[in-house]
Amino acid sequence: MGASHALAYQLIDGFTICGIVSTGNSKVVLNERLGGGYPLFSDYATALAETKPDAVCISTYPDTHESFAIMALEAGCHVFIEKPLADTVEGSQRVIAAAQKADRKLVVGYILRHHPSWEKFVEVAREMGKPLVMRMNLNQQSHGQMWTVHRNLMKSLSPIVDCGVHYIDVMCQMTRSKPVQVNAIGARLTDDIPAGNYNYGQLQIRFEDGSVGWYEAGWGPMMSETAFFVKDVIGPKGCVSIVAKNAGGTGKSDNVDSHTKTESLRVHYADIDAEDHFTRPDEWIDMQDEPDHQELCNREQRYFLHAIRDNIDLTDHMQDAVNSLRIAFACDESVRTGQPVML
Repeated sequence: MGASHALAYQLIDGFTICGIVSTGNSKVVLNERLGGGYPLFSDYATALAETKPDAVCISTYPDTHESFAIMALEAGCHVFIEKPLADTVEGSQRVIAAAQKADRKLVVGYILRHHPSWEKFVEVAREMGKPLVMRMNLNQQSHGQMWTVHRNLMKSLSPIVDCGVHYIDVMCQMTRSKPVQVNAIGARLTDDIPAGNYNYGQLQIRFEDGSVGWYEAGWGPMMSETAFFVKDVIGPKGCVSIVAKNAGGTGKSDNVDSHTKTESLRVHYADIDAEDHFTRPDEWIDMQDEPDHQELCNREQRYFLHAIRDNIDLTDHMQDAVNSLRIAFACDESVRTGQPVML
């Protein structure tokens, strides 16, 4: 994600990269990819002090999000930060308080909010009546470099927290209702991750309006690809589904481009006549011209620039980020205790 955002900054008029920070060799690789010549740093505090940036993009592992964001905000920088906002709910609230105190913009990387196909998915789902049944998953048969990334992520968070915040956020957009209860299960399918964590999880959310949703996420070389990409919403008036025949194909579950591909939406209407026959054919909404992953990152960064230049009120944006994280951690608590959690 850091590399994709850096490419966006290089592309967009209004941004100039003043430094690249990483503890390992990735900064060297990225510098070469960008054409070279950028100042490189291994220490974040040193980079802040020496470059004196107007803005900072934080694309590190979640356990550093809170401290890095607060350091940037206290230095007077605007912040773009990858989701999740922090690795605790309290930490996310501290980051927001720091942004408000510094009067700086804080944008969280909820990439699906900038995706026209997902915006359409949310819009059509809202037309299906209430309550809604929302079914979503993203299992990843990760191997090679992606399994390394996933193992590193699981040093601080489970898949249903790190990845689940995206889809919890989508469910909250669809229902516009208060979540009241969560249940979740999880399993540790390998000794290759910390003893206290799990690499498969499934959560269920009940909303105040009667809507329900589930999300499933599993990471690792043992995961099945048979149904890794399920995105369905059902309501009294019918249902809408993402049908990604290509992106949902075999061998693509750990490909980041496939995670945002929709390709087409299938809309089914529940209307029936006196003989109980359907009165309307299913509607296919073609999304073949949708943006790729890099263009979605470009759109996120254009929004970040817009927020800074036009002084956009990000209060709801920040609170939504905390809300989805709060729900995800409640699900994590349910996994660990084996009990439902009331919100």
